[in-house]
Amino acid sequence: MADINISKRTNLLEQDPYEYELHNVESPELFRDMFPYTEVPKIAFNYRRVPENMPEDVYITDTTFRDGQQARAPYTTKQMVDIYKMLHRLSGKNGIVRQTEFFVYSKKDRDALEQCMDLGYEFPEITTWIRASKSDFQLVKDLGIKETGILVSCSDYHIYKKMNLTRKEAMEQYLGVVYDALSAGLRPRCHFEDITRADFYGFVVPFASALMKLSKEFGIPIKIRACDTMGYGVPFPGVALPRSVSGIIYGLQHYSGVPCEMLEWHGHNDFYKGVVNATTAWMYGAQAVNCSLLGIGERTGNVPLEAMVFEYASLKGTFNGMNPEVITEIADYIVNETGYDLSPMTPFVGKHFNLTRAGIHADGLLKDQEIYNIFDTEKILNRPAMVAVSNLSGLAGIAYWVNTYYRLPDDMKVNKRDEFIVKMKEWIDEQYDEGRQTVIGDEELEELLDVYAPDFVQKLKQMGKR
Repeated sequence: MADINISKRTNLLEQDPYEYELHNVESPELFRDMFPYTEVPKIAFNYRRVPENMPEDVYITDTTFRDGQQARAPYTTKQMVDIYKMLHRLSGKNGIVRQTEFFVYSKKDRDALEQCMDLGYEFPEITTWIRASKSDFQLVKDLGIKETGILVSCSDYHIYKKMNLTRKEAMEQYLGVVYDALSAGLRPRCHFEDITRADFYGFVVPFASALMKLSKEFGIPIKIRACDTMGYGVPFPGVALPRSVSGIIYGLQHYSGVPCEMLEWHGHNDFYKGVVNATTAWMYGAQAVNCSLLGIGERTGNVPLEAMVFEYASLKGTFNGMNPEVITEIADYIVNETGYDLSPMTPFVGKHFNLTRAGIHADGLLKDQEIYNIFDTEKILNRPAMVAVSNLSGLAGIAYWVNTYYRLPDDMKVNKRDEFIVKMKEWIDEQYDEGRQTVIGDEELEELLDVYAPDFVQKLKQMGKR
């Protein structure tokens, strides 16, 4: 007969949950009704809803130097150190960007890790991601790292089809590796790979429960990172497991006793749900969400870190010490210093994210930015609202484009009466008189400046703006 006790988490009487045991099935559970492969994956509902339970403190963790480097040319040591410094400034004194993880296998990565550690920053705390071997544990410990990530794939797609193991063999292997990490004095962070295709009650819950017993035995916290490796997670209430984000987070807490501070969500954006899934994980009890800068990551990418900065501010009502202006610096650095091809429409960081193209919208923006700008992007991100130039822009619109496009200081801002602005407008008017329908592109406007304002362009070059 089940015991009834007061829950320390909800302060209500709760019946002790059923203790799930490992189901060591002979053939893999691939959820073919949900994941037919030759068709679009299905979203199934069972209408079971779980309570929201957002922790008092929530954080962002970063995987730019780990998952983020698996989808692009590797960063140089200097680039990693520079980006880490900017992450520290973005995080702020309260350490909302709590951790960042590094590879440790190449000399370049180890050099970057050691140089970042030498900076002495408390946040983001430097962690690692390693193979599950004793030699790697010793390597990490020798570097002075306290927490490391360990891959523990949990779906039958991985256990049976990739690793050629049974669930029992996989679980025993994983627990042995975690035991070795704990024995080395490290805090393990277990990456539950492909959790949104895993048998939740038949493997995930019993494995997580076993980890919590190990944690209690050693007196060392074991973090669980729930990895939506393929982006199958769904945020809607009432969705059936294994795709339910809220169900996964609630289940790990309720059935395995994983405290919120040891729960982290790691998502991908294959079905455009990366950000909303991460927010859902926060709202249902995960203290941290794992992200990468600009969303750079495997396939469609990870949850963009800058997006979760704004999700945090939207939910909490404050940036809590974070400095969002640094987001613009980071984006400019990654684009200019590493040659990354960033889509101009990317929210918050793309070249055109706050650019108004429609003539009627541009007219409204010129009268009052708040009409067509999502918030004061100049104050918050150091990115003034932009307008695309058309036949409706007028002299003022062209001057506004020059001033904002080059982010000119007050003493250099141009006036609509300047001669070269008038000449640019004459050329633009001729274009539309001849039947043009599209806006004038930034590159075209730059060429017009080359023709009509060579002295002004020379000043821009001296300022490093051309």
